Amino acid sequence: MHRITLREISALTHDTNRLVFTRPEGYDFTPGQATDFALDQDGWREEKRPFTFTSQPDEPILEFTIKSYPDHDGVTKRIADLRPGDTVLIDEPWGAINDQGPGVFIAGGAGITPFIPILRRRARDNKLSGCTLIFSNRTERDIILREEWEGMPGLECIFTVTDENGATVPRQDITADFLKANVPDWSNNVYICGPPPMIEAVEKAVKSLGVSDEHIVTEEA
Repeated sequence: MHRITLREISALTHDTNRLVFTRPEGYDFTPGQATDFALDQDGWREEKRPFTFTSQPDEPILEFTIKSYPDHDGVTKRIADLRPGDTVLIDEPWGAINDQGPGVFIAGGAGITPFIPILRRRARDNKLSGCTLIFSNRTERDIILREEWEGMPGLECIFTVTDENGATVPRQDITADFLKANVPDWSNNVYICGPPPMIEAVEKAVKSLGVSDEHIVTEEA
């Protein structure tokens, strides 16, 4: 268990924050990995939640992008109230999602977080050719880092919403027909992250398009 100190917190959307922490010496991870994270407060130290690192392994800090759910008094609601100087506890890094080459990245809501460091690294290295991001959210204002995705040279971006009419992006579930119509080439890897029902449905859809198990990258891999 490592104790880390919050240095910065800033809003990315109405309910998502970027948090920057100190980084323990010798603490290493790979883009896409997560850790079990707990508030360093009485009554909360055993309430661990998984969050993905969104910083790069060669940066001197640890960054997290965390969506809060303020409708109940849980960990994410309290995370939004943290202030610089507060401390949290993290375990060792873990996770099955990592960069296995170019492909289609399909995310639902906060499931975008493992793809943030992977796509940022590819953007930095000019290796986004052949990469498509399909990002589904409930409403348009929920889209995390939209301007950053749209500004990445070589990254094809497709946004959808599920609970809103009249947005500038289509109201559309991620079905096999939708995927087939929007992505002509399914020969590369497919990365999937989001709520479990979405992962299951999307995995079934991409398999129907001919994607084999060995080319599907999810946290359950």
